[in-house]
Amino acid sequence: MSLNHAVIWIDHKEAHVMFLSADASEAEVIRTKSSHAHLHHKGGAVGSGRLELDSKYLHSVIQAVTLSKEILVIGPGSAKLELIKHAHHHDPKVAEKIVGVETVDHPSDKEILAYARKFFYKLDQML
Repeated sequence: MSLNHAVIWIDHKEAHVMFLSADASEAEVIRTKSSHAHLHHKGGAVGSGRLELDSKYLHSVIQAVTLSKEILVIGPGSAKLELIKHAHHHDPKVAEKIVGVETVDHPSDKEILAYARKFFYKLDQML
């Protein structure tokens, strides 16, 4: 059995990484070690008021999917884009495998899996 597809649902606190095929799946959750969830921005101060994601966290997520052939990245905010940028800078071979990026709020693991199966089914039909 080969689990060639991977879906990553990511936010600033945790990533749900799921590997799937037509009839099987595996999952793991990777959490950030950073304790700073929010950065407050003062009026008139320079900067975006955002705290960048921990690079070790992003690296752990990328390492989890290195053997996957196709990767879908989903999530509610900017974390998914930060993950993709990190992949392009630090592991371009994994970045090449990213076939989709979509905004999805906070689904359950079951909903993530259903979303990914539908996405990859459509993608495979186009090939």
